[in-house]
Amino acid sequence: MALFGTDGIRGLANRDLTAELALDVAVAAAHILVETNPNKSHRPSSSGEIASNSRPIAIVGHDSRASGEFLEAAVVAGLTSAGVDVYRVGVLPTPAIAHLVAESGADLGVMISASHNPMPDNGIKLFSRGGGKLDDSIEAAIEARIGEPWERPTGSGVGRAINDESARERYISHLLSSVSTPLKGLKIVVDCANGASSTVAPDTYRRAGAEVISIFDAPDGWNINDDCGSTHLHQLRTAVLREGADFGIAHDGDADRALAIDAQGNEVDGDAIMTILARGFKASGSLKSNTIVATVMSNLGFFHAMKNADINVETTAVGDRYVLEKMLEKGYSLGGEQSGHLIMREFATTGDGILTALALAQEVVKSGQPLQDLASTLVRFPQVLVNVKNVAKERLADSAVIKAAVSAAEAKLGEHGRVLLRASGTEPLVRVMVEAQSDNLASEIANDLAKVVQSELG
Repeated sequence: MALFGTDGIRGLANRDLTAELALDVAVAAAHILVETNPNKSHRPSSSGEIASNSRPIAIVGHDSRASGEFLEAAVVAGLTSAGVDVYRVGVLPTPAIAHLVAESGADLGVMISASHNPMPDNGIKLFSRGGGKLDDSIEAAIEARIGEPWERPTGSGVGRAINDESARERYISHLLSSVSTPLKGLKIVVDCANGASSTVAPDTYRRAGAEVISIFDAPDGWNINDDCGSTHLHQLRTAVLREGADFGIAHDGDADRALAIDAQGNEVDGDAIMTILARGFKASGSLKSNTIVATVMSNLGFFHAMKNADINVETTAVGDRYVLEKMLEKGYSLGGEQSGHLIMREFATTGDGILTALALAQEVVKSGQPLQDLASTLVRFPQVLVNVKNVAKERLADSAVIKAAVSAAEAKLGEHGRVLLRASGTEPLVRVMVEAQSDNLASEIANDLAKVVQSELG
């Protein structure tokens, strides 16, 4: 099984993801990324600018998991032993690492986080120069280099580890630079998931002008994502209704995504947020090529909403890295996923939940409409997802029987439904997703297709 998944390396900390593996990945990443530009020499100053130095630079951060502490130590040890100077920024969101790498011109960024996964898991996300996520080919090259013999630097050739005390404030300043419409008059609840946003989000929203009530903002190393955050929206819903807030924002553990709850307690997911921002960007003239990028998993209602707004949609595979690739290829300004990962290329190279929430809040202020009204332009189609487990997923694309069954289902649904079969990237299963005008029809077709997949690939 490949070490890298759709969003870096992830697994049970200290069993799947060990200190030894973290150290080896750091060494291999240093070799691959530094070798591509071996003569680059620099050092970030307190303002994030770069001064001359003979060694490459990496920026390392982590979320609030206890295991992030020993994994950070291992990553720092691996990088410095490979001759890289490391700037430790502590607990910050994943998009903060991406921004700091781009801002400083560093060679490498490392974020230690398992995002929305439960606390026992952890992960490693890598960013290349410019703050972008690594291409699949570079991840494969890093994996191939793990454990290889190498000549270790000695003396002044080894790297140094420096605590960067200015990183948090530089990131907040970057976030606030996206705010052209103050949030005065808004009352917002933010669920920080006891994660990395706890250190940044409440302060940022207040400094942008909003009245803020923050919940689950006291990480202790063990409580990240524990019945809170973007995967447990009932906590935010309760708080929004109790406080009489205009809306609430829920982040995940590393704050690269944002979901919302409106004043009536309704969920506003990534598709709805993309709909609102796309319409707002179009109205302001900032939606490049009148196009938004979404993944194949966005609800059919999103595509209908964009058609009604006369906005084009380009689709990609699941994963914000693929969304970004398409945006960079075509010069688009906005893209995202149903899960709440949104990318605004004017301000970020990756999904940033706090930037997303700031943009959403500004649309509420500028429009003078409550969030529930803005979100109502998206009429969601019932969606059913069935996971067909323990099947030969690699044969999915070659099965004529499955193709025929999908064609028949699509003909039955017409323009009022959609079928998507997708092999999992990490497990031996096939995901069968069906959208239709009713739950019953979606369930019927999804279950019928699942039986065909099981029969053909099981």
